[in-house]
Amino acid sequence: MINFLKLLVIALFTAGGYQLGEIYGYAPIGAAAGLFLGIITLLLNTFFERVSTGRFFGAFIGLLLGILFAKFLIMPFSNLLTDELGFVSYAITAIFGYGGMVLGAARGKNLSLTTLMRIVKGQSVESNQKILDTSVIIDGRIADVCDTGFIEGTLIVPQFILQELQHIADSADSLRRARGRRGLDILHRIQKMSGITVKIVEDDFPKIKEVDAKLVALAKMMDAKILTNDFNLNKVAALQGVPVLNINELANALKPVVLPGETMKVFVLKEGKEQNQGVAYLDDGTMVVVENGRRFIGKNIDVSVTSVLQTTAGRMIFSRPKNEHDRHEVRG
Repeated sequence: MINFLKLLVIALFTAGGYQLGEIYGYAPIGAAAGLFLGIITLLLNTFFERVSTGRFFGAFIGLLLGILFAKFLIMPFSNLLTDELGFVSYAITAIFGYGGMVLGAARGKNLSLTTLMRIVKGQSVESNQKILDTSVIIDGRIADVCDTGFIEGTLIVPQFILQELQHIADSADSLRRARGRRGLDILHRIQKMSGITVKIVEDDFPKIKEVDAKLVALAKMMDAKILTNDFNLNKVAALQGVPVLNINELANALKPVVLPGETMKVFVLKEGKEQNQGVAYLDDGTMVVVENGRRFIGKNIDVSVTSVLQTTAGRMIFSRPKNEHDRHEVRG
């Protein structure tokens, strides 16, 4: 379909050129000119699709500055440049113009449409920006973290993330629908916080289909960090040099330190994998394995910590019922 439309554009340009040329008696030349303009139009369309707004804007400004610099450089020697040496002036202008364009494009890759609008309006370009992904919004803990004042800078919500949340909120599945609506409520709650700035950005990447890849590309373009609790997005972004703030890692870091020998009260919820083991959970979700705790299922008991195992998935605490631990120590 796309190739057909491209051929149609070229055909229309060619036909238009032919008709215009026929008026002046140069129909073949007009058709050739129309064909050429049609091809140039398609090439420019492809170019603008692949080049970001920031990179194009940077290249344009760089080209202008390069040409102006070349003109100022040549001006004192203009009297010395005869007609025979006139090509030197054009060569210097071309070199500095090209150099400025390349440098501007490289510098402009981190500029987004939002940043450009702030520059045009004379507003300061903000730093310390954080992009929210769908998982961290639906999770909801980010709102509590913002409420404490630990989050600084600007929270960026891409339009494609809002669309994904809306799609989830409109799902036929009741669970997904509830999660999507929760995410929208969380965003609304954060927007109402006095010390937090939330911005919706329109920047999108039509050539990129996956939302995670779009987030990484946007973070690179805006020189921003990604706020998430998605393990896979965390790894992909880190591999591409994009800073990531993971809410799960923050939660693990804030868990209270438990040392062997300490006593705690737990509710033994279910049977463990090993014989006579019971399993309990702390308020933060940490699993507590109680040796010889099977008989206490459904009861609150005091346990003594024997060891703590830290894994990539979290933390596990091994313990014994306090009375048994005390008897074990006396025998030892």
